[in-house]
Amino acid sequence: MYRSIIDAADLLPHVGDADWIIVDCRYTLADVDAGIRAYETGHIPTATYAHLDHDLCGPPFTDQGRHPLPSPAAMSRLFCRLGINKEKQVVVYDDVGGAYAARLWWMLRYMGHTAVAVLNGGWQAWVAAAYPTRGGVETHPRALFIGATNHDWLIEMDDVPTAALLVDSRDPPRYRGEIEPIDPVAGHIPGAVNHPYAQNLDANGRFLPAAQIRAQLEQLLGEIPPAEAVYYCGSGVTACLNLVAQEYAGMEPGKLYVGSWSEWSRLKIGTGG
Repeated sequence: MYRSIIDAADLLPHVGDADWIIVDCRYTLADVDAGIRAYETGHIPTATYAHLDHDLCGPPFTDQGRHPLPSPAAMSRLFCRLGINKEKQVVVYDDVGGAYAARLWWMLRYMGHTAVAVLNGGWQAWVAAAYPTRGGVETHPRALFIGATNHDWLIEMDDVPTAALLVDSRDPPRYRGEIEPIDPVAGHIPGAVNHPYAQNLDANGRFLPAAQIRAQLEQLLGEIPPAEAVYYCGSGVTACLNLVAQEYAGMEPGKLYVGSWSEWSRLKIGTGG
């Protein structure tokens, strides 16, 4: 079972395996349909597509951020449509080191499905290895997904002030409030420390060695138990890559504040919160 990341060479023998589900999560904020166009042009054989805006977000349920988490019922319907049940090993990928695919990884883990991994190096690693690709749109027979939410994996806005450690996963200039290209207010949640999600990756978008990531996280957490760390980003998407990295490093899973800065800055700043 793969629970954090998987290399392209380890995935290759399982392409076409009925017990393996591959999901392409490519996406671009500046062009929200670029991912599906790229998928239709070429993808890992048998891969289906999950769109960040349409599949990995939903009407506000736990949060009112820019990319709200779907309800448990909506997530279950999505997983059924993707052909996922408890017997399936799921592999998710994108073309930005897993920053978007990690959201689907987290959703599955939150709903109790442990056999899910991010493709190390993503689409680029697959293409660089000259492994097969094909175009078009693919689907799988519907499956029966039965899961339940693990509330230890998520906190909501009212819980943020009591977090043992808040970790902002955005780039340092956004954390420091020097720039804010997306949300109307710049800055970070008071008390948060910064650990950019990209710090887990090398120049080729592949995960650093597990021991190196673990050393980084141990320095970040100090005396805080890993399970008490709360990660956030702009809208609860790229922070999930830090949670994948924590799992890959062999540490207890942390928590996600899904609403993240997009919710906090809109609802708390200026309200006395």
